[in-house]
Amino acid sequence: MTALDIRLNSFSKEELKANSKSTKLMEAALASNSCILKTDNGPQLWRRFNTPLYRKFTKAQEYMERVAIDLLSQKIRLFKETKDKKPKTLLEGYLSSPEVDFKDITGMICDFLLAGIDTSAYTTSFVLYYLSCNPKVQEALHEESKTLLSRWDEPVTKEILNKAHYTKAVLKESLRLRPVSVGIGRVLDKDAIFSGYHVPKQTVVVSQNQVSCRFEEYFENPNEFKPERWLRSYEAYKSVHPFLVLPFGHGPRSCIARWLAEQNIRILLLKLSRRFKIRWNGGALDSKSLLINKPDGPIKLIFDERK
Repeated sequence: MTALDIRLNSFSKEELKANSKSTKLMEAALASNSCILKTDNGPQLWRRFNTPLYRKFTKAQEYMERVAIDLLSQKIRLFKETKDKKPKTLLEGYLSSPEVDFKDITGMICDFLLAGIDTSAYTTSFVLYYLSCNPKVQEALHEESKTLLSRWDEPVTKEILNKAHYTKAVLKESLRLRPVSVGIGRVLDKDAIFSGYHVPKQTVVVSQNQVSCRFEEYFENPNEFKPERWLRSYEAYKSVHPFLVLPFGHGPRSCIARWLAEQNIRILLLKLSRRFKIRWNGGALDSKSLLINKPDGPIKLIFDERK
């Protein structure tokens, strides 16, 4: 909906089937994210011949491109540029711009589809895991949701989100412990000195935020899930360096959909905590890093409706 102005109705009976467009898009995103690091690192044999891993990667990418072109073509047939003051959607902004062509827009849509599926799903899985394993945190979140929502099916407005401070802290603490990626990658545009080591320009440098976020020198009891550390009333809040927790990157190349992703997850947390008590029904959950961090086991949650 964000990228194409079209809903796929992923929870409908038809779209839940194994052969549906929604399912195949999710599988294509997973395959792409699983293949990128493996093809980028190592001997890169795919440059010499068409390896099985590269075939899997291109097949997934080609499917996402076909879907993007198909849905974009539908939108173009219906699109009429108007001069009224109604805000344009993201896609309408692209379509009305003379500076971008069809390939640019297709590339943007493919990026959204690739980057927006697993990242939000994995982040939500981790935060629900931490909530289910920390009953006191979950009850505090429930109390905030009761204060802000008179009933679970009440719409979550901008004003409600602005008041949901503990909800925001819960998400940020989960992102500290289980960020979307291990850190931020950049290519140096000039020589640099790091800890006495000379690093020449054009070197790929990846910050290890996931590691530094668990150092005791930065966080008290760093492996403990403690959302309170992100509340302004918390004693150590002001001492946290702003560049320690950067799950969405920083600067001009930071995640373009950060606010959308955070908003969606915070709304979900408010709704779920208002209606359900959540329990974990699996073993200890860790992460494994593909291109992004993925839970290393199944997500086994039990939702008990609150009275």
